[in-house]
Amino acid sequence: MSDAVKKKKRTVDLLEGAILPSLSKLALPIMATAFVQMAYNLTDMAWIGLLGSGPVAAVGAAGMFTWFSQGLVNIAKMGGQVTVAQSVGAGREEDAKTYLSGCLRLTLFLAVAFAAVCLVFTEAMIGFFNLSSPETFREAVVYMRITCGLIIFAFLNQTLTGIYTSVGDSKTPFFANCIGLVGNMIFDPVLIFGVGPFPEMGVAGAATATVGAQAVVTAVLLSMRKRSGSSVVEEMDILRPVPGEHMGRIVRIGFPSSVQTMVYSSISMVLTRMAAAWGDTAIAVQRVGSQIESLAWMTGEGFGSAVNAFVAQNLGARNFDRIKNCYKSSLFIMFIWGSLSTAILYFGAEPLFTLFIHEEEIVPEGVNYLRIISYGEMFMCLELMTVGALSGLGRTGVCSVISMTLTGARIPIAAFLSSTALGLNGIWWAFTVSSIIKGIAFTLAFLEIFRNTKKRYALS
Repeated sequence: MSDAVKKKKRTVDLLEGAILPSLSKLALPIMATAFVQMAYNLTDMAWIGLLGSGPVAAVGAAGMFTWFSQGLVNIAKMGGQVTVAQSVGAGREEDAKTYLSGCLRLTLFLAVAFAAVCLVFTEAMIGFFNLSSPETFREAVVYMRITCGLIIFAFLNQTLTGIYTSVGDSKTPFFANCIGLVGNMIFDPVLIFGVGPFPEMGVAGAATATVGAQAVVTAVLLSMRKRSGSSVVEEMDILRPVPGEHMGRIVRIGFPSSVQTMVYSSISMVLTRMAAAWGDTAIAVQRVGSQIESLAWMTGEGFGSAVNAFVAQNLGARNFDRIKNCYKSSLFIMFIWGSLSTAILYFGAEPLFTLFIHEEEIVPEGVNYLRIISYGEMFMCLELMTVGALSGLGRTGVCSVISMTLTGARIPIAAFLSSTALGLNGIWWAFTVSSIIKGIAFTLAFLEIFRNTKKRYALS
């Protein structure tokens, strides 16, 4: 088979042919990538869990800021993914190359700025969580300085994955993340516990393993660009001139999504601080529980990325029937996946949690977390998929308003419910209630906005 044919097979034609097969070809590698990333996180948690609940709590607190950083890089990732996909769909390849260059530059700038802030204010930022153990506080500071100080690899991976997806190539990010997972599985035990010439580093080893694996993924993504089958990615050039209007459009589209994620993570930080009133172990429960829950949300988010590229390209080509049918199929798929996730988390709560936390007195709290959270999984999957669809239409601002409003409601709901006999479980119920409401709200919003968008283009 010729190299040209091999390259072509890496990209999926989203503008022609049967919708479900095309969407599946793009979505399945993305969803598989989500599983790899989930395995990546769970591998970390399994090894750290052997150190005890204190180190888990430390990583949980510090990890909040790496989550926050994902919102910041969304300016470049979402802005680049949407603008590149719409340009590809409209046949404006030179514009797509320019947008790609712009989002890469923005990614590097944001990574350096975020790392500088974290390194200067590490202790003050970790201090927000009011950790009761000095040792847990110290370990959290160490973990954050390593992972956030070298955040550049995570930022580049986010943006490059979005760009590959936007041109219809979801296989390359999947392959790169598989290589990163293997690296992480090797690095974790070697650096955490010390093997051969490597000293025992504990939490610092976990952080170093994470950054090392991220660097491997970055190297693979960059080295494979010539095999993408898309000249937009093959000719990636960060030094390509980027007019102000192109950079402005990247920021305008990406900024609402960025604010949405940063506010979301900030709200979670507040809720984590509220949970800390029940001790550092409550943070450990949330950290482990959320990583297990990623079975649902990372898959939903990954599927949403495929829907985003599909909708954006077909909007550029004015294929509204394909957008409508894509969304209907995606609703059905996410309903099935979300329902399956609910069953897994509810009925498998105890065996899943005990894989990562072994102190018997903490396990019942972890089981409570997973069972309460399970009720909202299907609605959360619908939300994440619909965010991708709305963003593909260029309506990231609507996503931000809905998400920030309803996610922000978690704080007063949690404050009220945790003051009742529910106690700590009241905070977890706040997560579930808001997820159910958001899933319904996002679905209704897309149906209305799609109708209006179709009418507007018909009149133009």
